[in-house]
Amino acid sequence: MKTLVAKVRNLNLFHPGETVVVAVSGGADSVALLDIMSRLECGLHLVVAHLNHCLRGTESDADEAFVASLADNYHLPFVSQSCNVAGLARQERLSLEDAARRARYAFLEQTAAKYGAASIALAHHQDDQAETVLIRLLRGSGGAGLSAMAGAAGEKLKRPLLQVSRMELEQYLKQRGLTFRTDSTNADTAILRNSIRHELIPFLRRYNPRVSERLAATAEILAGDEELLDGLTQASYHRLAASEDGEVRFQLEPLLKEPRALRLRLYRSALVELRGDLMRIGLAHLEAIDRLASSPRPNAEAKLPGSCRVWRCYDSLFFGHATAQPSLPWELVVSGEGRYPLPGGGVLLVERMTRPQSLDTGSRWSAFLSPEAVPFPWLLRGFRPGDRFTPLGMSGAQKVKDAFINEKVPPELRRRIPLLLSEGEIAWVPGVRLGERARVTSCIDAVLRVEILEITP
Repeated sequence: MKTLVAKVRNLNLFHPGETVVVAVSGGADSVALLDIMSRLECGLHLVVAHLNHCLRGTESDADEAFVASLADNYHLPFVSQSCNVAGLARQERLSLEDAARRARYAFLEQTAAKYGAASIALAHHQDDQAETVLIRLLRGSGGAGLSAMAGAAGEKLKRPLLQVSRMELEQYLKQRGLTFRTDSTNADTAILRNSIRHELIPFLRRYNPRVSERLAATAEILAGDEELLDGLTQASYHRLAASEDGEVRFQLEPLLKEPRALRLRLYRSALVELRGDLMRIGLAHLEAIDRLASSPRPNAEAKLPGSCRVWRCYDSLFFGHATAQPSLPWELVVSGEGRYPLPGGGVLLVERMTRPQSLDTGSRWSAFLSPEAVPFPWLLRGFRPGDRFTPLGMSGAQKVKDAFINEKVPPELRRRIPLLLSEGEIAWVPGVRLGERARVTSCIDAVLRVEILEITP
C-alpha cells in the first residue's frame, strides 16, 4: 500500500540517512512497521532490535528466532537481549506490563547508543492509543495522562503508526504477503489492556463505530493543550521555584496566589526534578501537598512514594529526598580550646582571646563567652524535650523549643544544633541566643570565642 508508506513518510519524523533502531517483537504491528520503514526511500540505516521477555518459554524463543530471520531477509543488523521480566517485576514490585516496558525501553536506548542511532521507531498505532486513553481514564488521570502517547517523545522515541488503525495495518500485511507471530497472551482478558481491546472497545463501537479514531483524536487535542499548559507551568516554575543542594523551595506567599490547577502542576514539576518521573504519584498526593502549603501550621511534612518528602517551614515549602535522622542521642566533651567535629555535621571552634571592644560577632553562629562564668569542661549535646535556659538579658528561664519557634528555626535544623552546657546548665544555643550565665562583663580582660561552622542548611 503506497498510500500507507507515503502517509508515514509525510510525517517527516526521520532525517534522510539517519540510523534508526526499529523495535520488532514479531507481532503484526512491528512487522508492518519494519516493512514500511524499509520502503520510505530516504536512505535510512535500520537496526532491528528484539527483547526476549522470557515469559512464554519456547514461544518467546521462537519469536526471537523469527525476528532474527526477518532481519536477515531485509539484510539488516539484528540485536537481541533476554530479560527475566517476571523476576524484575518481583524485585521492583511492578506489574508485568510495567516491568516489561522498563526493560524494553532500557534495551532500546542501549542499542541506540551502541549504533549511534538518532531515533527509535515503535509500532504503537491508533488503536493502541485509544486503549491507552481508556486505561488511564479508568485508573484516573488528568490531561497529561489522557494525552497518552506522542508521535515524537523526547529526542529519540518515534511512533510513525500512531495515525494508522489496526485494520489498515492488517490490510497492509495481507497485500504485502507478510507473516508474523501471534502472542498467545494477547487473548487473556484478565490483562486490563486485553480486556479493553476485546470487550470494552467492541461494546463502545455500538455507540460510535469510530470510537478508537475519536479517542485517538481526543488524545491529540489534549496533547496540544498540554504543550501549551506545560510551557506556562515551566515559566511559572522558573519564576517561583529555587533549586539548591538536591532540594526545591517555593516561597509560600507568591505560590498560594497562583490558581490551584497551576499549583498542582508546579508540584509535579518539582517532583519530576527530584525523582525523574511521577511513578506512583497520584492526585491524592498532590492535594496533600497543597493542603500542607495552605495549612495554618508553620511546620509540617508529608512523605511521598519514591523516598521523597515535602515539608513546610514557616514561609517556605520544600521538596527533597527522605533522609534517615539519627535515632541515638549524642554527647561531646569539650575540654578546652581547639577544633571539635560535631556528630551531626559541622565543626565547633573554641579560642581564647583579648576582650574586643564590641561583643557583637555579626553572626548567630558565633559568640563571646566569659571563661569564669562557663568553666571547662563543656558538654555539647543535641536538643532534648524539656530543655530550658535563661536567654541573655532575661531573668526567667525559657523553653529551648519556644526559642527555636520564636527564631523560626526549621525543625530539621533543630535536631542538628548542638547545645553548649557548662556545669550542667545551657550556656549557649547556637543560631538562637547566648545564655545569661555566659555573659561577658566589663571587668573581664579575656574571652572565649566560640563558632559553629557548616551547620546551616
